[in-house]
Amino acid sequence: MSEPDPIAPVHPAIAERQPEMAALADAVRRLVELSVATTAPASDVAAAAAGLDLIADLLGSYRPEAGASHSMGTPGQDTFAVSTMGERMPFDVVVGRYSPLALPVEITSDGRTARGRGRFTLPYEGPPGCIHGAVIAATFDIVFTAANILAGAAGPTASLTLRYRRPTRLYEEAVFEATVERTEGRRTFTSGRLVQGGVVTVEAEGVFVALDRETTRSLARRLEP
Repeated sequence: MSEPDPIAPVHPAIAERQPEMAALADAVRRLVELSVATTAPASDVAAAAAGLDLIADLLGSYRPEAGASHSMGTPGQDTFAVSTMGERMPFDVVVGRYSPLALPVEITSDGRTARGRGRFTLPYEGPPGCIHGAVIAATFDIVFTAANILAGAAGPTASLTLRYRRPTRLYEEAVFEATVERTEGRRTFTSGRLVQGGVVTVEAEGVFVALDRETTRSLARRLEP
């Protein structure tokens, strides 16, 4: 049984301009892919760079002096649902809808198993034609977090172990699956696999440490500017 789909929260950084921020992220994603695949002559590359510098100057004029948290809520809180991870962490490097660094990976669940789906493109390449191992590890980390949320046992990562059984190809759907195996005290043990074309390409295991809410709030306060 799937978890209910609550109304997605709105991060203060994108409030009242969600469509425009999404369009900006989409445009930069497209640009990132083109920048690693273009065959344009040097003169056109130089012209594009100069134009982009002007755009960066425009956006840079609105940059806040101090950084701010890009997440909403804390994994493990009752209000934090797997179905809204991409909205609660809008600038996350894996699932953030508003981060041009993110594919983003789509997270779903059936109530116990969390799944992340995506078709990774050229900027995520490691071996020729294949997804970079570090990208795969980062995706497992967030999908494991989703599984831990389902089990009510979310917390920071203590260790993450991957076994790369075969290459995982770009441009083909990659499905990451994760399930909590057991908990021992404050530690949660989660396992998963990456499936592509019906074949397991990577197996993974993670250990996570549960933190109480006050400890989590304390950590957040230390990071405040």
